[in-house]
Amino acid sequence: MLLCVSASHKTASFELLERLSVPSTPVAPLIAAHSECVQGAVVVATCNRFEAYVDMDEPVTASRVVGVEATLAAIESATGVSAAELEGSYRVLGGDEVAEHLFAVASGLESVVIGEGEIAGQVRRSLKESRRLGATSGELERLFQRASEAQRGVKNATALSRAGRSLVRLALELADSRIADWSALRVLLVGTGAYAAATVAALRDQGAQDISVYSPSGRGAKFAAKYGLHNLAAERYPSVAAHADLVITCTSAEHPVLSAATLAAGRTGSETVAPATDGHPAGSLARRLVIDLGLPRNVDPDVAGVPGVDLLDLETIRLHAPVEELQATDAAREVVRDAARRFAVVGERRNVTPGVVALRTHAFGVLEGEIARARARGDDDGRTEQALRHLVGVLLHAPTARAHELAELGRGEEYFAALSTLFGIEVSDEEPDASASDAGVA
Repeated sequence: MLLCVSASHKTASFELLERLSVPSTPVAPLIAAHSECVQGAVVVATCNRFEAYVDMDEPVTASRVVGVEATLAAIESATGVSAAELEGSYRVLGGDEVAEHLFAVASGLESVVIGEGEIAGQVRRSLKESRRLGATSGELERLFQRASEAQRGVKNATALSRAGRSLVRLALELADSRIADWSALRVLLVGTGAYAAATVAALRDQGAQDISVYSPSGRGAKFAAKYGLHNLAAERYPSVAAHADLVITCTSAEHPVLSAATLAAGRTGSETVAPATDGHPAGSLARRLVIDLGLPRNVDPDVAGVPGVDLLDLETIRLHAPVEELQATDAAREVVRDAARRFAVVGERRNVTPGVVALRTHAFGVLEGEIARARARGDDDGRTEQALRHLVGVLLHAPTARAHELAELGRGEEYFAALSTLFGIEVSDEEPDASASDAGVA
């Protein structure tokens, strides 16, 4: 049984999500190691959600409790956030709900900005990370692979991706009203990851030209060369940060990379007359703007108290997220629901496979006995054997098709009961021998 424990911007505070985003150790392996009932786990952690997808090998009546217990214990161990603190800030999904939810998440339907594209890559990377840690399972692999397919289906069949905007672009749109001339702006970008690359593209779309980059991890030179930016050495960072018109931070650092103290250290002379950087003209903002796109926070909240500086963080951006474009969203959700239905049907068919294999094994066992007797009676030309094999194949077609029909209706257990009642076949919980399902069919 699949289970999802989800804390997102819809259920939890920004501060709580921030604490969940910095585990001391990976959470997925801790969940997977909780008990033998847990077959695997994948954790999707982004700036607006923390979700654990868990594969349970446990009776339906107990799996929900055990899975949630495993997840909460792992979260507390890795982040220090207790179950009591999480109470009321998460929801639990089980069974068929899980696929529809993940498919919607991967498609950007559950994001702050509906249709934003970054989440699809984050979902894929979450699976790869769990796989690397040895924490995933076959069913979770299937779930996340189908999620990527659903996301591509939404992208190809609807206008959602064109209507949606990334957090980066939304932040710049919120800043646009106060900027008269983007080309005259002195911009400092802190960070060199995927969000930094998206930020550079968005800045240039707005017309920004003077963009410097600083990397706390020392990767600034390579990033600057790739995107044609000014690279800053560590000793110049405070001064440029103090005098930039716009500072955008988007790093994965666990501690703030910009604070009031950083700005104070970088100020030389007047606060209102700043020297140009690298020969470029001064910007056009009356007040300087800092945009923090990091989670955990890249910017200390005390920056908001620095005279002449405004701070725009993810919490503020979230409050200004646009209303969904209903037509595109409705079409996308129908694609997601259809993908989730197909995922469930395939899962149910897989569930009845041991029964189908058991019936076919039983039938072909009887067949081989009859063929042996026919040969003993002189079936030299093999016509009797051919006729018997054809007959058994025809007879098995209807119960096999019926098994899949019952599975799609959620009545697979009736098929197993019928096998036991009619033929005395008791189906094992072990994985069936794939060769048995194909035996004897010409």
